[in-house]
Amino acid sequence: MILPTIHLFLLLLMMDMGSPMPSARAPPRGCYVAEEAGERTFRCSQAGLVAVPLGIPNDTRKLYLDANRLASVPAGAFQHLPALAELDLSHNVLVRLSDAAFQGLGNTLRYLDLSANQLTSVPAEAFRELQTQVNLSANPWRCDCALQEVLRWVRLVPETGAGIVCGPSARPELVGREFLSLIEETEMCGTGRGGTRRGTDAALLVTMGGWLALVVAYLVHYVRRNQEEARRPPKLPPTVPAHSEDSSMLSTVI
Repeated sequence: MILPTIHLFLLLLMMDMGSPMPSARAPPRGCYVAEEAGERTFRCSQAGLVAVPLGIPNDTRKLYLDANRLASVPAGAFQHLPALAELDLSHNVLVRLSDAAFQGLGNTLRYLDLSANQLTSVPAEAFRELQTQVNLSANPWRCDCALQEVLRWVRLVPETGAGIVCGPSARPELVGREFLSLIEETEMCGTGRGGTRRGTDAALLVTMGGWLALVVAYLVHYVRRNQEEARRPPKLPPTVPAHSEDSSMLSTVI
């Protein structure tokens, strides 16, 4: 009885080994895998996604998640895609990026589209490992020092800089202005073109104002002192007691 049982077990094992491997996780509804220009592409455009989907093949070179309802990108969302070269996150409702949103993509990612979202600010740390061109246009930017720091780390996609415009969360006088032209004339972080000169001029004005205040204070003190001196009665010279001739003669006789 034991021998037939062993034979049956071996037969089942061989049948299992001969069967095809289980397929990878099927892509979400509305997503599909394709070969575009010889590169593995994963498209999830207009798929109604609210989060980065699972089931993206590890060898994906181009990933399209545009025109969905993604509100944030968590840390390490794409770190399992070591070959990813293009990432399209445009036309979502992104309001937040993690500091490590693009972790693991520093050596491969060459194009990143974040346009047409709801971003008012993004952490500079999210871009420091990237060697990629980034599209940041059509977002309601706050237009502050933080955005200026981001632009020091990224290379903008050509002809998209004009689309980086200050949104309602910016200072009222900045709303609707192009940020790149704005930082040419307005100091954001105390540095940058024109910023050093304006900072130096302001420091000089403050210093001059301090010296002027000291001079005025000294003049006021000097005038008040002279006025007080003028009000005081003049001091009389000390009187020396007079010695009469009789006293002198009396002293001589004695």
